[in-house]
Order: sequence, then structure tokens, then C-alpha cells
Amino acid sequence: MDRIKILIVDDEARMRKLIGDFLRKKDYEVLEAENGRKAVDIFFEHEDGDISLVILDVMMPVMDGYQTLKEIRQYSKTPVIMLTAKSEEKDELQGFDLGADEYISKPFSPNILVARVDAILRRSNAIGDGKRLEIGGITLDTGAHSCTIDGRETDLSFKEFELLQYFMENAGLALSREKILNNVWNYDYFGDARTIDTHVKKLRAKMGEKGEMIKTVWGIGYKFEA
Repeated sequence: MDRIKILIVDDEARMRKLIGDFLRKKDYEVLEAENGRKAVDIFFEHEDGDISLVILDVMMPVMDGYQTLKEIRQYSKTPVIMLTAKSEEKDELQGFDLGADEYISKPFSPNILVARVDAILRRSNAIGDGKRLEIGGITLDTGAHSCTIDGRETDLSFKEFELLQYFMENAGLALSREKILNNVWNYDYFGDARTIDTHVKKLRAKMGEKGEMIKTVWGIGYKFEA
């Protein structure tokens, strides 16, 4: 069986080596790029789905991480972890709005980064088997990472898919923003709750009339009701 490929994009060779060494210890195959333009070239040289995850620095020459993510997202839902020295909330929201799946500020623990890589790959089914959820005309196939609404294929980003899956698995329960962040993003998140609101807004729009099934619970968060 082919090893899972991960693309590391950072203009610092030392950082690429540090991350790469930890990933190789977990038997991942590592590809490297020193800037966004090179990363896009490498990404699209491979068949769709061949690269299972991208670890992407924000501040880089030639093409920054935001523009790189934007180009990848035009054609692919491959999970992307953003790395940045910035800790401004607006920068994180920009990354999430463009389709980032995780946001990690430098400096960070390589072991924590690898743990998040493992978690994302499990949830995206690069590792492990999938399952099927059906509620109110919405069908999620976590193995194929596909969503159909009333029989119509609906294109969701990786994080939108995870968010809808979490809602469906907890249908009828009022879920706080903190609980959603800790379960869908898989770590304690201390930023503004607008991260959730941004994703819910986009998810509702893609779901059309079914978006009304995601109810706002004022003062708490959200509830999924068929």
C-alpha cells in the first residue's frame, strides 16, 4: 500500500526539515516546497487526491500562503493546515474563510502538529473506514467524503463536511460554539466564536433550503433539527 503523502510548504529549510523528520517517523511520505508557486506546481503535478494533506506557511516569498490556499481550493478539498507567526484573530478568520482546516501559530510543538495531522487524516478517511449518515434528505458518506441533498451532490469543503457531520451525529442537541470548536477542530480554541459563525453561514448557503435545519440557539450556539 502506498504511503500517505503530505506536502510541507515553508520558505525556511530548517522548518521544513523539522516538520518532515517528525512526519517521516510516522511513516508519512513528505514532499517539500519553499514557496507558494512551487507548492502549487507540485500539488497539481500529482493526481487529485494523491496528496492527502498540505501544511502551509502564511508568510512566504513569490506567493504567500493565502494565495496558495486560494488556488488549491479552486480545484481541491484536500485538508490544509496553516502555519503562521501571526496571532491576529482577523488573520485566522481570513485563513478559515479561504478554506483552511486548521490554524497553528508558531512556535509550536512538532508532536502536537503531528497529532493534528493524524486526527485530520483519520477524519478525512485517508486513515480508517467510513460510515453513512442519513437525516431529512441529507446523506453523508464519510468514506467517499460526499454529501447529497435530496439526491443532488453538494460540494462541501473538508471543514464544512466535518461540521455538518458533527451536527448530524448530534441532531436535536443544543451545541455550544466552544463544544463545536473542540470537537470539529479537535483542539481547545481560544479565538473568537466568529470562526464557527463563518463556517455555518457558508454551510447553510450551500445546503439551500436544508440550511434552515441548522438552527441558531441564542446565547449558546447551534442545533441541527430535521
